[in-house]
Amino acid sequence: MIDFSPTPEQEALRAKVDAFIRTRVVPLETDPRQGPHGPSEELRLELNALARADGLLAPHVGKAWGGLGLDHAGCALVFEAAGYSPLGPIALNCSAPDEGNMHMLELIATEAQKERYLRALAAGETRSCFAMTEPAPGAGADPDLLLTEARRDGDHYVVNGRKWLITGAQGAAFAIIMARAEEGATMLLCDMSAPGIVIERILDTLDQGFAGGHAVLRFDAVRVPIENVLGAAGEGFKYAQVRLAPARLTHCMRWLGAATRAHDVARDYAAKRRAFGKTLGEHEGVGFMLADNEIDLHQSRLVIWHCAWLLDQGRSAGSASSLAKVTCSEALFRVADRCVQILGGMGVTHDSVVERIFRELRAFRIYDGPSEVHRWALARRALRAAPKGH
Repeated sequence: MIDFSPTPEQEALRAKVDAFIRTRVVPLETDPRQGPHGPSEELRLELNALARADGLLAPHVGKAWGGLGLDHAGCALVFEAAGYSPLGPIALNCSAPDEGNMHMLELIATEAQKERYLRALAAGETRSCFAMTEPAPGAGADPDLLLTEARRDGDHYVVNGRKWLITGAQGAAFAIIMARAEEGATMLLCDMSAPGIVIERILDTLDQGFAGGHAVLRFDAVRVPIENVLGAAGEGFKYAQVRLAPARLTHCMRWLGAATRAHDVARDYAAKRRAFGKTLGEHEGVGFMLADNEIDLHQSRLVIWHCAWLLDQGRSAGSASSLAKVTCSEALFRVADRCVQILGGMGVTHDSVVERIFRELRAFRIYDGPSEVHRWALARRALRAAPKGH
Protein backbone atom coordinates (compact mmCIF):
# COMPACT_ATOMS: atom_id res chain seq x y z
CA MET A 1 0.00 0.00 0.00
CA ILE A 2 1.28 3.47 -0.92
CA ASP A 3 1.66 5.78 2.07
CA PHE A 4 0.95 9.40 1.15
CA SER A 5 1.45 10.66 4.71
CA PRO A 6 3.77 13.69 4.76
CA THR A 7 6.99 13.50 6.71
CA PRO A 8 7.30 15.77 9.77
CA GLU A 9 9.64 18.01 7.75
CA GLN A 10 7.17 18.26 4.89
CA GLU A 11 4.30 19.03 7.24
CA ALA A 12 6.33 21.70 9.03
CA LEU A 13 7.16 23.38 5.71
CA ARG A 14 3.53 23.19 4.56
CA ALA A 15 2.42 24.84 7.81
CA LYS A 16 5.05 27.55 7.38
CA VAL A 17 3.89 28.31 3.84
CA ASP A 18 0.24 28.26 4.94
CA ALA A 19 0.94 30.80 7.69
CA PHE A 20 2.98 32.96 5.30
CA ILE A 21 0.19 33.03 2.72
CA ARG A 22 -2.55 33.84 5.21
CA THR A 23 -0.66 36.54 7.12
CA ARG A 24 1.62 38.15 4.52
CA VAL A 25 0.05 37.52 1.09
CA VAL A 26 -3.73 37.48 1.56
CA PRO A 27 -3.72 41.09 2.90
CA LEU A 28 -2.17 42.19 -0.43
CA GLU A 29 -4.95 40.69 -2.57
CA THR A 30 -6.71 44.06 -2.82
CA ASP A 31 -3.49 45.93 -3.64
CA PRO A 32 -4.21 48.32 -6.54
CA ARG A 33 -0.97 47.28 -8.27
CA GLN A 34 -2.92 44.49 -9.93
CA GLY A 35 -4.75 44.74 -13.20
CA PRO A 36 -6.44 42.56 -15.80
CA HIS A 37 -3.02 41.29 -16.93
CA GLY A 38 -1.61 40.32 -13.56
CA PRO A 39 0.35 41.99 -10.77
CA SER A 40 2.76 44.80 -11.59
CA GLU A 41 6.49 44.16 -11.57
CA GLU A 42 6.77 46.29 -8.44
CA LEU A 43 4.26 44.13 -6.59
CA ARG A 44 5.85 40.91 -7.86
CA LEU A 45 9.26 41.94 -6.57
CA GLU A 46 7.76 42.94 -3.24
CA LEU A 47 6.06 39.57 -2.90
CA ASN A 48 9.27 37.74 -3.82
CA ALA A 49 11.15 39.74 -1.20
CA LEU A 50 8.67 38.64 1.47
CA ALA A 51 9.07 34.98 0.49
CA ARG A 52 12.85 35.31 0.29
CA ALA A 53 12.98 36.76 3.79
CA ASP A 54 11.07 33.72 5.08
CA GLY A 55 13.25 31.26 3.15
CA LEU A 56 10.40 30.14 0.87
CA LEU A 57 11.48 31.27 -2.59
CA ALA A 58 11.57 28.78 -5.48
CA PRO A 59 10.73 25.63 -3.47
CA HIS A 60 10.92 23.41 -6.58
CA VAL A 61 14.42 24.44 -7.72
CA GLY A 62 17.60 22.66 -6.65
CA LYS A 63 19.57 24.17 -3.80
CA ALA A 64 22.54 24.75 -6.10
CA TRP A 65 20.43 27.29 -7.97
CA GLY A 66 18.92 28.99 -4.94
CA GLY A 67 15.78 26.93 -4.34
CA LEU A 68 14.64 24.53 -1.63
CA GLY A 69 15.15 21.37 -3.71
CA LEU A 70 11.77 19.79 -2.95
CA ASP A 71 10.67 16.58 -4.62
CA HIS A 72 7.24 16.36 -6.28
CA ALA A 73 5.53 15.18 -3.09
CA GLY A 74 6.93 18.15 -1.21
CA CYS A 75 5.86 20.46 -3.99
CA ALA A 76 2.32 19.05 -3.84
CA LEU A 77 1.98 20.21 -0.24
CA VAL A 78 3.72 23.56 -0.68
CA PHE A 79 2.10 24.51 -4.00
CA GLU A 80 -1.37 23.75 -2.64
CA ALA A 81 -0.67 25.99 0.35
CA ALA A 82 0.68 28.70 -1.96
CA GLY A 83 -2.38 28.48 -4.21
CA TYR A 84 -4.66 29.45 -1.32
CA SER A 85 -4.13 33.03 -2.52
CA PRO A 86 -4.09 34.08 -6.18
CA LEU A 87 -0.86 35.92 -5.33
CA GLY A 88 0.73 32.99 -3.48
CA PRO A 89 2.44 31.22 -6.41
CA ILE A 90 3.76 34.59 -7.62
CA ALA A 91 5.18 35.28 -4.14
CA LEU A 92 6.96 31.92 -3.89
CA ASN A 93 8.17 32.19 -7.51
CA CYS A 94 6.48 28.89 -8.36
CA SER A 95 3.90 30.21 -10.80
CA ALA A 96 3.56 29.31 -14.48
CA PRO A 97 5.31 29.69 -16.84
CA ASP A 98 8.48 30.32 -14.83
CA GLU A 99 8.09 27.23 -12.65
CA GLY A 100 7.92 24.90 -15.67
CA ASN A 101 10.76 26.74 -17.41
CA MET A 102 12.98 26.43 -14.32
CA HIS A 103 12.25 22.70 -14.16
CA MET A 104 13.22 22.20 -17.80
CA LEU A 105 16.32 24.39 -17.61
CA GLU A 106 17.55 22.50 -14.57
CA LEU A 107 17.20 19.18 -16.41
CA ILE A 108 18.28 20.09 -19.93
CA ALA A 109 20.30 23.32 -20.08
CA THR A 110 24.09 23.45 -20.20
CA GLU A 111 25.92 24.78 -17.15
CA ALA A 112 26.58 28.04 -18.99
CA GLN A 113 22.88 28.37 -19.87
CA LYS A 114 21.90 27.68 -16.27
CA GLU A 115 24.22 30.38 -15.00
CA ARG A 116 22.92 32.87 -17.52
CA TYR A 117 19.19 32.09 -17.36
CA LEU A 118 18.24 29.80 -14.47
CA ARG A 119 20.03 31.42 -11.57
CA ALA A 120 18.44 34.86 -11.98
CA LEU A 121 15.06 33.28 -12.76
CA ALA A 122 15.09 31.15 -9.60
CA ALA A 123 16.07 34.21 -7.55
CA GLY A 124 13.07 36.13 -8.83
CA GLU A 125 15.32 38.69 -10.48
CA THR A 126 13.88 37.93 -13.93
CA ARG A 127 10.83 36.37 -15.54
CA SER A 128 10.54 34.17 -18.63
CA CYS A 129 8.03 32.90 -21.16
CA PHE A 130 7.53 29.70 -23.16
CA ALA A 131 6.71 30.50 -26.80
CA MET A 132 5.11 27.40 -28.24
CA THR A 133 1.39 28.01 -28.98
CA GLU A 134 0.54 29.63 -32.33
CA PRO A 135 -2.59 31.20 -33.79
CA ALA A 136 -4.49 29.09 -36.33
CA PRO A 137 -3.48 27.36 -38.52
CA GLY A 138 -0.36 26.87 -36.39
CA ALA A 139 0.37 24.64 -33.42
CA GLY A 140 -2.10 24.57 -30.57
CA ALA A 141 -3.08 21.29 -28.96
CA ASP A 142 -1.55 19.59 -32.04
CA PRO A 143 2.20 20.35 -31.97
CA ASP A 144 2.72 18.84 -35.42
CA LEU A 145 1.13 22.01 -36.87
CA LEU A 146 4.17 24.05 -35.76
CA LEU A 147 4.77 26.83 -38.30
CA THR A 148 7.45 29.04 -36.70
CA GLU A 149 10.69 28.41 -38.57
CA ALA A 150 14.31 28.47 -37.43
CA ARG A 151 16.64 28.56 -40.45
CA ARG A 152 20.35 27.85 -39.95
CA ASP A 153 22.60 30.72 -41.03
CA GLY A 154 26.22 30.14 -40.08
CA ASP A 155 26.55 30.10 -36.31
CA HIS A 156 22.97 31.38 -35.79
CA TYR A 157 19.38 30.30 -36.30
CA VAL A 158 17.10 32.90 -37.89
CA VAL A 159 13.58 32.67 -36.45
CA ASN A 160 10.41 33.81 -38.20
CA GLY A 161 6.82 33.23 -37.06
CA ARG A 162 4.02 34.23 -34.73
CA LYS A 163 2.95 32.92 -31.31
CA TRP A 164 -0.03 33.71 -29.17
CA LEU A 165 -1.31 33.17 -25.63
CA ILE A 166 2.32 33.42 -24.53
CA THR A 167 2.04 33.82 -20.77
CA GLY A 168 4.32 36.37 -19.16
CA ALA A 169 5.89 37.64 -22.39
CA GLN A 170 5.46 41.28 -21.45
CA GLY A 171 8.32 42.07 -19.07
CA ALA A 172 10.06 38.71 -19.54
CA ALA A 173 13.85 38.70 -19.73
CA PHE A 174 13.98 35.74 -22.11
CA ALA A 175 11.85 33.30 -24.05
CA ILE A 176 12.13 29.62 -24.79
CA ILE A 177 11.06 29.48 -28.43
CA MET A 178 9.77 26.31 -30.07
CA ALA A 179 10.51 26.43 -33.80
CA ARG A 180 10.78 24.03 -36.72
CA ALA A 181 14.41 23.70 -37.80
CA GLU A 182 15.95 21.48 -40.45
CA GLU A 183 16.70 18.95 -37.68
CA GLY A 184 13.06 19.04 -36.49
CA ALA A 185 11.31 20.86 -33.64
CA THR A 186 13.96 22.75 -31.69
CA MET A 187 13.94 24.86 -28.52
CA LEU A 188 15.93 28.08 -28.50
CA LEU A 189 16.78 30.41 -25.62
CA CYS A 190 16.46 34.03 -26.68
CA ASP A 191 16.63 37.35 -24.86
CA MET A 192 13.36 39.24 -25.27
CA SER A 193 15.42 42.33 -26.07
CA ALA A 194 16.72 40.71 -29.27
CA PRO A 195 16.03 42.70 -32.46
CA GLY A 196 13.01 41.38 -34.33
CA ILE A 197 10.92 40.27 -31.34
CA VAL A 198 7.65 42.21 -31.38
CA ILE A 199 4.87 42.07 -28.78
CA GLU A 200 1.89 42.76 -31.03
CA ARG A 201 -0.66 42.98 -28.22
CA ILE A 202 -1.66 41.71 -24.80
CA LEU A 203 -4.80 39.59 -24.93
CA ASP A 204 -7.75 40.31 -22.65
CA THR A 205 -8.59 37.00 -20.97
CA LEU A 206 -10.79 35.62 -18.19
CA ASP A 207 -7.88 35.19 -15.82
CA GLN A 208 -5.55 37.75 -14.27
CA GLY A 209 -3.24 35.64 -12.14
CA PHE A 210 -0.10 35.59 -14.29
CA ALA A 211 2.51 38.34 -14.28
CA GLY A 212 2.71 39.88 -17.74
CA GLY A 213 -0.62 38.49 -18.94
CA HIS A 214 -0.85 36.62 -22.25
CA ALA A 215 0.72 38.09 -25.39
CA VAL A 216 0.77 37.76 -29.15
CA LEU A 217 4.41 37.64 -30.28
CA ARG A 218 5.99 38.04 -33.69
CA PHE A 219 9.51 36.97 -34.65
CA ASP A 220 10.91 38.89 -37.60
CA ALA A 221 14.27 37.39 -38.60
CA VAL A 222 15.37 37.03 -34.97
CA ARG A 223 18.96 35.79 -34.81
CA VAL A 224 19.68 33.23 -32.08
CA PRO A 225 23.24 31.95 -31.53
CA ILE A 226 23.82 28.22 -31.91
CA GLU A 227 24.96 28.00 -28.28
CA ASN A 228 21.43 29.03 -27.26
CA VAL A 229 19.88 25.77 -28.49
CA LEU A 230 18.26 24.19 -25.44
CA GLY A 231 19.27 20.55 -25.35
CA ALA A 232 19.76 19.07 -28.83
CA ALA A 233 18.38 20.43 -32.09
CA GLY A 234 15.42 18.38 -33.33
CA GLU A 235 14.45 17.16 -29.85
CA GLY A 236 12.00 19.95 -29.02
CA PHE A 237 8.87 17.82 -28.82
CA LYS A 238 10.59 15.39 -26.46
CA TYR A 239 11.69 18.25 -24.22
CA ALA A 240 8.20 19.71 -24.31
CA GLN A 241 6.95 16.57 -22.59
CA VAL A 242 9.74 16.91 -19.99
CA ARG A 243 8.25 20.30 -19.22
CA LEU A 244 4.52 19.75 -19.75
CA ALA A 245 3.89 16.48 -17.88
CA PRO A 246 5.06 17.86 -14.49
CA ALA A 247 3.65 21.32 -15.32
CA ARG A 248 0.14 19.91 -15.71
CA LEU A 249 0.48 18.43 -12.25
CA THR A 250 1.84 21.60 -10.64
CA HIS A 251 -1.10 23.52 -12.13
CA CYS A 252 -3.36 21.03 -10.35
CA MET A 253 -1.49 21.57 -7.06
CA ARG A 254 -1.85 25.35 -7.18
CA TRP A 255 -5.49 25.34 -8.23
CA LEU A 256 -6.34 22.82 -5.52
CA GLY A 257 -5.28 25.49 -3.04
CA ALA A 258 -7.43 28.07 -4.83
CA ALA A 259 -10.51 25.83 -4.84
CA THR A 260 -9.96 25.06 -1.16
CA ARG A 261 -9.97 28.80 -0.47
CA ALA A 262 -13.24 29.24 -2.37
CA HIS A 263 -14.77 26.34 -0.44
CA ASP A 264 -13.67 27.80 2.89
CA VAL A 265 -15.24 31.15 2.04
CA ALA A 266 -18.51 29.55 0.93
CA ARG A 267 -18.61 27.19 3.92
CA ASP A 268 -18.11 30.03 6.40
CA TYR A 269 -20.79 32.10 4.68
CA ALA A 270 -23.24 29.17 4.66
CA ALA A 271 -22.64 28.62 8.38
CA LYS A 272 -23.57 32.21 9.26
CA ARG A 273 -26.06 33.50 6.68
CA ARG A 274 -29.63 32.80 7.65
CA ALA A 275 -32.67 32.37 5.41
CA PHE A 276 -36.07 30.82 6.02
CA GLY A 277 -35.45 30.21 9.70
CA LYS A 278 -32.02 28.54 9.60
CA THR A 279 -28.51 28.92 8.22
CA LEU A 280 -27.94 28.29 4.53
CA GLY A 281 -25.81 25.27 5.33
CA GLU A 282 -28.71 23.63 7.14
CA HIS A 283 -30.76 23.71 3.94
CA GLU A 284 -30.19 20.43 2.16
CA GLY A 285 -29.52 22.01 -1.24
CA VAL A 286 -26.64 24.08 0.10
CA GLY A 287 -25.38 21.40 2.45
CA PHE A 288 -25.14 18.90 -0.37
CA MET A 289 -23.11 21.38 -2.43
CA LEU A 290 -20.66 21.69 0.44
CA ALA A 291 -20.49 17.90 0.70
CA ASP A 292 -19.84 17.57 -3.04
CA ASN A 293 -17.07 20.14 -2.69
CA GLU A 294 -15.43 18.03 0.00
CA ILE A 295 -15.62 14.99 -2.27
CA ASP A 296 -14.12 16.77 -5.29
CA LEU A 297 -11.33 18.33 -3.24
CA HIS A 298 -10.43 15.03 -1.61
CA GLN A 299 -10.41 13.09 -4.88
CA SER A 300 -8.31 15.78 -6.57
CA ARG A 301 -5.78 15.68 -3.75
CA LEU A 302 -5.47 11.89 -4.00
CA VAL A 303 -4.92 12.07 -7.77
CA ILE A 304 -2.23 14.73 -7.33
CA TRP A 305 -0.44 12.80 -4.60
CA HIS A 306 -0.45 9.60 -6.64
CA CYS A 307 0.96 11.37 -9.70
CA ALA A 308 3.62 13.10 -7.57
CA TRP A 309 4.55 9.72 -6.08
CA LEU A 310 4.99 8.26 -9.59
CA LEU A 311 7.31 11.10 -10.57
CA ASP A 312 9.34 10.76 -7.38
CA GLN A 313 9.71 7.04 -8.09
CA GLY A 314 11.22 7.90 -11.46
CA ARG A 315 8.25 6.40 -13.27
CA SER A 316 6.63 7.87 -16.36
CA ALA A 317 3.64 10.01 -15.44
CA GLY A 318 2.58 11.10 -18.93
CA SER A 319 -0.83 9.43 -18.95
CA ALA A 320 -1.21 10.00 -15.20
CA SER A 321 -0.62 13.73 -15.64
CA SER A 322 -3.25 13.85 -18.39
CA LEU A 323 -5.66 12.04 -16.10
CA ALA A 324 -4.83 14.43 -13.27
CA LYS A 325 -5.28 17.47 -15.52
CA VAL A 326 -8.75 16.40 -16.62
CA THR A 327 -9.87 15.18 -13.20
CA CYS A 328 -8.64 18.18 -11.25
CA SER A 329 -9.47 20.96 -13.68
CA GLU A 330 -13.07 19.80 -13.98
CA ALA A 331 -13.57 18.86 -10.33
CA LEU A 332 -12.03 22.08 -9.01
CA PHE A 333 -14.10 24.18 -11.41
CA ARG A 334 -17.21 22.42 -10.07
CA VAL A 335 -16.11 23.43 -6.58
CA ALA A 336 -15.70 27.07 -7.60
CA ASP A 337 -19.03 27.05 -9.44
CA ARG A 338 -20.86 25.71 -6.39
CA CYS A 339 -19.17 28.32 -4.21
CA VAL A 340 -20.43 31.13 -6.43
CA GLN A 341 -23.91 29.63 -6.17
CA ILE A 342 -23.76 29.36 -2.38
CA LEU A 343 -22.65 32.97 -2.05
CA GLY A 344 -25.46 34.16 -4.29
CA GLY A 345 -25.13 37.82 -5.23
CA MET A 346 -21.89 38.09 -3.25
CA GLY A 347 -20.40 35.36 -5.42
CA VAL A 348 -20.52 37.43 -8.62
CA THR A 349 -18.92 40.54 -7.12
CA HIS A 350 -15.33 41.52 -6.51
CA ASP A 351 -16.20 41.75 -2.81
CA SER A 352 -15.25 38.08 -2.55
CA VAL A 353 -12.15 36.31 -3.88
CA VAL A 354 -14.45 33.48 -5.04
CA GLU A 355 -15.44 35.36 -8.20
CA ARG A 356 -11.79 35.63 -9.22
CA ILE A 357 -11.04 32.00 -8.40
CA PHE A 358 -14.04 30.98 -10.52
CA ARG A 359 -12.62 32.84 -13.52
CA GLU A 360 -9.11 31.50 -13.02
CA LEU A 361 -10.31 27.91 -12.71
CA ARG A 362 -12.42 28.15 -15.85
CA ALA A 363 -9.32 29.09 -17.82
CA PHE A 364 -7.43 26.15 -16.24
CA ARG A 365 -9.70 23.76 -18.16
CA ILE A 366 -8.10 25.10 -21.37
CA TYR A 367 -4.46 25.74 -20.41
CA ASP A 368 -1.89 22.98 -20.92
CA GLY A 369 -4.34 21.14 -23.13
CA PRO A 370 -8.15 21.17 -22.98
CA SER A 371 -9.91 18.23 -21.38
CA GLU A 372 -11.00 16.84 -24.75
CA VAL A 373 -7.42 16.52 -26.02
CA HIS A 374 -6.34 14.69 -22.88
CA ARG A 375 -9.37 12.38 -23.10
CA TRP A 376 -8.47 11.63 -26.69
CA ALA A 377 -4.89 10.77 -25.68
CA LEU A 378 -6.11 8.60 -22.80
CA ALA A 379 -8.54 6.80 -25.13
CA ARG A 380 -5.74 6.04 -27.61
CA ARG A 381 -3.62 4.55 -24.83
CA ALA A 382 -6.57 2.45 -23.66
CA LEU A 383 -7.19 1.12 -27.16
CA ARG A 384 -3.52 0.24 -27.65
CA ALA A 385 -3.79 -1.98 -24.57
CA ALA A 386 -6.76 -3.90 -26.01
CA PRO A 387 -6.11 -7.52 -27.19
CA LYS A 388 -5.46 -7.76 -30.94
CA GLY A 389 -7.46 -10.02 -33.21
CA HIS A 390 -10.59 -12.01 -32.41
